[in-house]
Amino acid sequence: MSDPWLRTLDADWLEAVERIEALGQPAPWSRVQLMGALTDPRGSVWGVGMGEPAREGLCGFAVLARQPFDAELQTITVVPGGRRRGLAGRLVMALIDQARGWGSERLLLEVRASNQAALALYRRSGFRDDGVRRGYYPPLGGCGAREDAVLMSFPLAACHD
Repeated sequence: MSDPWLRTLDADWLEAVERIEALGQPAPWSRVQLMGALTDPRGSVWGVGMGEPAREGLCGFAVLARQPFDAELQTITVVPGGRRRGLAGRLVMALIDQARGWGSERLLLEVRASNQAALALYRRSGFRDDGVRRGYYPPLGGCGAREDAVLMSFPLAACHD
């Protein structure tokens, strides 16, 4: 088996990213949202895949937005067949490096409180829990109670006293 590859993605990757998003997310981003992320000069979209670094080998992607002082992980997904292979962890490390390169102070994210696999990944990667947004996410499947979001951050800049 070949090693996973990482690379930034641009608008040429829209169809591949759209395919991954449809397979991996309960509430997928629209084509317009994905194109906006792929073409936003203030952000970055990273892809991870297996085999040749080509659209057919794309197994997951993540969207990183640059804020005035921080960076925000807006979405990350890996196809079901690519999970538990370290691909999401590679994406998270690439995002941390990108945010550091931008000079961001922190990398921020929010995640469904029920998403135990994602919470474990982020905590293993060095993110810390910062709080909870009560009732932030709509219910999965469209019925039931709204779900809390866990707010997390990864410190990037050293504190200066």
